[in-house]
Amino acid sequence: MKQRTLLSIALALVLTVMLGTSPAAAEDPIKLGFVYIMSGPFAAYGEFAKQGAELAIDEVNKAGGINGRKVEGYFEDTTGKPDVALRVIRKLVFQDKVDCVIGLDSSGVAKTVGPAMVQLKTPLIITHAATPDVTGSLCNKYVFRISVNIAQNIKAASLLAADTGVKKWTTIGPDYAFGHQSWEFFEKDLKELKPNVAFASKEDGVFSPTKTTDFGPYITKLMQSDADGVLVSLWGGNLIDFVRQASEMGFFSGKYTVLCTLGAATEVLTALGDKMPEGLWVGTRYWFLANNSEMNKTFVKTFKDRFDAYPSYNAHGAYGAVYTFKKAAEKAKSTDKDAVINALEDLTIELPVGTITIRAGDHQAVTDVCWGKTAADPAYPIRILKPFRVFKGSEVTPPVADTGCTIK
Repeated sequence: MKQRTLLSIALALVLTVMLGTSPAAAEDPIKLGFVYIMSGPFAAYGEFAKQGAELAIDEVNKAGGINGRKVEGYFEDTTGKPDVALRVIRKLVFQDKVDCVIGLDSSGVAKTVGPAMVQLKTPLIITHAATPDVTGSLCNKYVFRISVNIAQNIKAASLLAADTGVKKWTTIGPDYAFGHQSWEFFEKDLKELKPNVAFASKEDGVFSPTKTTDFGPYITKLMQSDADGVLVSLWGGNLIDFVRQASEMGFFSGKYTVLCTLGAATEVLTALGDKMPEGLWVGTRYWFLANNSEMNKTFVKTFKDRFDAYPSYNAHGAYGAVYTFKKAAEKAKSTDKDAVINALEDLTIELPVGTITIRAGDHQAVTDVCWGKTAADPAYPIRILKPFRVFKGSEVTPPVADTGCTIK
């Protein structure tokens, strides 16, 4: 009996070698690497993303994993710096052997990391960074985005602005790609809708370094402008500081129509509480009350029960990316990186935000965009959006031919 058992084991090992697999290979976990800002004034975004990722991973594993394999998450802090982001992503790929990278909060970081994925030969699913370049002029086969980009969000802002009656617009935004591109797209889109609307010159617009904490001089410049509309593309800690200081200086007295492109981020609304002025038009990549689907209601409740907070768009992005990878890997019946990339192209999936489709031509998701007016509601500890408008992805997403993307 003992000899027969040993013979069976020996035969199994021979077959294993011949087939090029090991008994443990089928049980090896699928590894997902998450890269977000986990420290500094934008750290809340990374914390929400980590919560969303952990919730999705736990749900997936409880339901049997992906292709029968357990999923593990590896989390790294980019600090919002391109060189740091590249270093931690290389660690994830070469040391941790991740099957996919998920994340990125900054457009500046994305413009550096995106092209580098060609050398790393690993799929990257962007869930936050919004520069259109990474699914445009800098696109490549490895980079995908499931969240709203600048072009989509600003097209929605322009549609709103066209109905405001504002005669002249100016802007305040971060002094890097995100702020400058937001203003460029806004001017282009709104001019097409309202040819007679005027815009401050780029020199007269306000672009502040991300390290800014005293916004007084920038707010003064805005208030000295003859514009009656202001596009605000600040986000995170910068937006929180700006709103607090601008309120003290009387900026929100009603003289200006204000559109905040990322003002409905739960991270911002939570930090400001009742200090967030009412009646501002604010945008977001995901709003937890905008979709009445069972999937979204379950996501919101589960997230709230576990973390005692309403999910932000960064929580949703990381959560949605896990399920997006899951569907692609199951479609491919493999976690082979090229197979997953092929499966991600033209993938349609229902997420809490709604149904999205990742275009094969530029790897950008066609996804809905939500904007709304800030309002107090005794049922919620934060300002909510009342009313809000959901712009269909097909309405605000530029054609692939206009993106400048050529995937090789």
